[in-house]
Amino acid sequence: MNIYTRGGDKGTTSVMGARLSKSDARIEAIGAIDELNSFVGQAIVLLKEAGCEELKEELVVISHQLFDYGADLASVTEEAECKIVTNYTEALERRIDAHSEQVPPLRRFVLPGGSKPACALHVCRTSARRAEREVNRLANEESLQPALLIYINRLSDYFFAAARAANHLLGVSDVDYVGKKEFT
Repeated sequence: MNIYTRGGDKGTTSVMGARLSKSDARIEAIGAIDELNSFVGQAIVLLKEAGCEELKEELVVISHQLFDYGADLASVTEEAECKIVTNYTEALERRIDAHSEQVPPLRRFVLPGGSKPACALHVCRTSARRAEREVNRLANEESLQPALLIYINRLSDYFFAAARAANHLLGVSDVDYVGKKEFT
């Protein structure tokens, strides 16, 4: 089986129920979710190498959920059932709370940094925010299931909490923002 179809050679691609321009808002949103999932894969590898097994397993679940998320976005048929459900967001909130309980309280803004896994999780956080903007752009044009908007909003919060948890587990301090830094 070939991985190329030649179907997109003229600037269009297929989704479930339609053929769209590759610059369509729906395709942009799907692409942003796919990009985020690639960053999640990178974070999984770094967490595994660092011995952060529980966080790694959480990201494996999220990776599968992001694949489902992309499938939800790729379906333009009314009768398609949404794979992303409220329970997914509730589970993210429980993990955010659990991670937040194990780290020192926030007293300052936190910059991306610390350990390699935390840096990768911060990249996931910013990628999730970008994906959220693309999904919301699509939602401004077409009706989307509310669970999709809520899940992607909560996901970036999860990555922030997970980054702090990774640093804590590895005995590395978060990088606090101190303001007005200058070169010496």
